[in-house]
Amino acid sequence: MKIFPAIDLKNGEVVRLVEGDYNNKKTYFTNPMEVLDFFIESGGENLHIVDLDGASEGNTFNFKTIEKIIKKCDLFTQVGGGIRNEETIKKYLDIGVGRVILGTIAVENLDFLEKMINKYKKNIAVSVDARDRMIAIKGWKEIKKEDSIDFCKKLDDMGIETIIYTDISKDGKLSGTNLNIYKELKNKISCNIIASGGITYEEEIIKLKEMNIDGAIVGKAIYEKKIDLKKIINISK
Repeated sequence: MKIFPAIDLKNGEVVRLVEGDYNNKKTYFTNPMEVLDFFIESGGENLHIVDLDGASEGNTFNFKTIEKIIKKCDLFTQVGGGIRNEETIKKYLDIGVGRVILGTIAVENLDFLEKMINKYKKNIAVSVDARDRMIAIKGWKEIKKEDSIDFCKKLDDMGIETIIYTDISKDGKLSGTNLNIYKELKNKISCNIIASGGITYEEEIIKLKEMNIDGAIVGKAIYEKKIDLKKIINISK
């Protein structure tokens, strides 16, 4: 299982939100390079970056900051937030991003998604973000009346290689993740699953690994020193 330490960017700074609330944020680093150095020193091999401004506005607000991060390290990096057309997908892949994460556009335009899956295959992931199982889009500000598990099955049938599933109600709270939802997902779909949202304890990493979940995104628990990054990377191998 792969561990993806997370860098969420707002105005070029490293922040964490609670339940995706843009008004409930905490800034951890004004310079993302500082935390990047820590991730590398801890033995990190993968990186998860979200452009929060992009997710909210549908643009690439933090592109230059992300480009600097990519140039500085050789970690496998996946990037999401505001990626809603092929031009932006190409833009990120051209600077060395390993996987581009589609969220809102994947929900709103399945025809476009299918074309991108066929064209870019393993370089595309879909972020399925859910509150009370219902899909959330546009920086989690809009809830769709569609069951997230059913949507994941639809994506699996389309040939997506990787789904990143976030239970929004757990995100940024340091209260643990929703292990049951990942167990349910693993029983219903065959593509790679990356768990995200609220992962706080080493025991959760062990349980996710036992379930054969393919990856785990860890953010606030690292920043608040609730979890030892070096240790969970070793546990995950």
